[in-house]
Amino acid sequence: MTLHLYFARKFMTTFLGLIGGFTVFMWLVELLEHIRRFDSGTVGFRHLAYMALLHLPEVLYQILSLVVLLAAIAMFIGLARTSELVITRATGRSALRSLAAPVLAALLLGVGFVAIGNPLVAALSKEYRAEENRLRGSERIVSVSREGLWLRQGTTERQTAIHAETANLDGTQLFGVTFFGFDRRDVPLFRVEGDEATLTDGAWLVQNSKRWDFTTGDNPEANAVSQATSFIATDLTRDQIRDSFGTPSAIPVWDLPAFIAKLETAGFSARSHRVWFQSELAKPLSFVAMVLMGAVFTLRHTRLGRTGLMVLFAVLAGFAVHFTSNLAQVMGDSGQIPVGIAIWAPPTAAILIAIGLLLHFEDG
Repeated sequence: MTLHLYFARKFMTTFLGLIGGFTVFMWLVELLEHIRRFDSGTVGFRHLAYMALLHLPEVLYQILSLVVLLAAIAMFIGLARTSELVITRATGRSALRSLAAPVLAALLLGVGFVAIGNPLVAALSKEYRAEENRLRGSERIVSVSREGLWLRQGTTERQTAIHAETANLDGTQLFGVTFFGFDRRDVPLFRVEGDEATLTDGAWLVQNSKRWDFTTGDNPEANAVSQATSFIATDLTRDQIRDSFGTPSAIPVWDLPAFIAKLETAGFSARSHRVWFQSELAKPLSFVAMVLMGAVFTLRHTRLGRTGLMVLFAVLAGFAVHFTSNLAQVMGDSGQIPVGIAIWAPPTAAILIAIGLLLHFEDG
């Protein structure tokens, strides 16, 4: 038990050291990127540093599996150089038993990141998107509920809230739609109801519409205008509406099942959210795969030579698993392969291949 705790502590210490170094490096990269994207004359350095800090967890979260791989490689190389692995084998402990503690530590680390880290990253990502929209002077928000779809468009000068009972898959065609116009002081300007609204270039085309104007001071109902077709200006595009649903990573993993149900009830496709949800559930398994892949090439004594070459092979194998997982996720998102196979097959295959190679090399 003591040896298992020692190996687990060694792995966690190495991982924390690496993630700390990546945090500093990636924050500097994000800071430079934000200085490039935003006008330094209107946005101060402190605010840009704050925005880089808000975006940093989302960036780090995407490379966690690679950091786990590097931590496993660094730990096993360190144990080999100090001959601790040789002593462990001399006591009669097999290589697979020595891997039990790092594998369990990686598994628990993955569970912790999914259960606690994911909601934190989602909250910071949401705050970052809101701050970015505020700096750009525009805001587009989509809210899906049991009552239908709510969409907001406009700038700081004027806002339009849109409610629809149902919509097509990409949100460019709304049914049972109502438009509410407000000025920057939230004073109502108009209301438009229609049977259907279709997104065109620069406007919503509303069918069988009725418009109430609140700026004349007269009875809005008495001056209401009914038209077979009418246009309401918009700066939205198909891609912006799709992105306004929020990337799945901006939704806490605990809220994703309910959000997926609401999205499908409103008539939208939730496939990308399902793919992301499954990938989050599979993250602990991917951490285990990275530890085992790192162990395949580095769980050996340094006196055997070619340590640098083995490290290179371990890194390449880990990157191959990471690339394959991302490729399968993209294919699952596009509907080319089932979601379950796209998410769970790559890490499972990597684990089985790594265990097979370990059995061949160590107990062969």
